[in-house]
Amino acid sequence: MQGKHNSGSSGAAAATARTANASAEQTLSQSAEAPEFCAALAKLFGVRPTEVALMRLERGLLSFLYPEQLKTAGSIPVSSSSAVAAHTASTRKTEIFNAFVKVKHASIFESVKLSSSEDVERTGANAIQKLMSAPILDSQRKVLGVVQVCRKGFDAATAGPDFTQDDMQQLELAAKVLSNLPFVK
Repeated sequence: MQGKHNSGSSGAAAATARTANASAEQTLSQSAEAPEFCAALAKLFGVRPTEVALMRLERGLLSFLYPEQLKTAGSIPVSSSSAVAAHTASTRKTEIFNAFVKVKHASIFESVKLSSSEDVERTGANAIQKLMSAPILDSQRKVLGVVQVCRKGFDAATAGPDFTQDDMQQLELAAKVLSNLPFVK
């Protein structure tokens, strides 16, 4: 009898998770532009909008669609051996880095000032401590771009909680939604 009760509550938990995923998917899919989508994604993960990055793959380069300040900062060649976004695009795999400062990566984009009222309050806390990176794939598994969510801070403790497997699944769901939005194609 006990086993039945547990499976019933597991089923209820799964149903709740499916409802939450459907709600998040619906909210994200209604975004008409990259900034609107990224703001909704930031809210979903409890991060600042400037802790979300969206890149579109064009002619072998990942170009930023968001944040706005990174649009003119340059592009990332998919062939880059030091850029996490390039690695995500080439492997087509979602990754979590909860100790990102220890990961060899191109940090040039971290030096770009991303101004928002929240960032002004946290001057100096712009080092990426934790990062999730997911490929945006079309129905034929062709890479359309990369979406990343990070947590910035002075150190891992001030950046906030670690990303979880559930977070990774949410980001994969967001990437799936992105693959159908016109501003990514």
